[in-house]
Amino acid sequence: MFLALSLSGCETTSPGPTTGAEAAARATLLQSIASEPPGDYWIGRRYYNANYKFWGYIRRPRQSWKSAQLAVLNEQAKFAPDRALNQMGIDNNSEYRIKGRFTGETIYESASNSFYPEFVATSFDVISTNPTSIFPVGYRASATEIQKPDL
Repeated sequence: MFLALSLSGCETTSPGPTTGAEAAARATLLQSIASEPPGDYWIGRRYYNANYKFWGYIRRPRQSWKSAQLAVLNEQAKFAPDRALNQMGIDNNSEYRIKGRFTGETIYESASNSFYPEFVATSFDVISTNPTSIFPVGYRASATEIQKPDL
């Protein structure tokens, strides 16, 4: 009996939908990504963490969130939506259709000791203020952890 208990403590599980509703929401999200119209725009998901200075994840239409890049915004031409309201992080997890471009430059973000691509936005249009999570369901990151999309 002791052996069975100690082995069960070593069991690992991968994060994933824990309810039928979560699984359905994630399947719907994947379908919506596949049906996005092609075009010269980006899809962005605001990922606010007060400890870091990146903006969030940015990807091309019809690309998975796993392929998205965590980017730093150059706001000389256009403020991010939360900064324009002077309410940092108010739009955390909001999804946007963004016009703009990656500059090809990388920006050093000292708190994470990492480099991120620079993005210059010319417009932000809200797609959703409460979209399905792109991160592992049920996983809670620490305040200093940078989550990565799993879809």
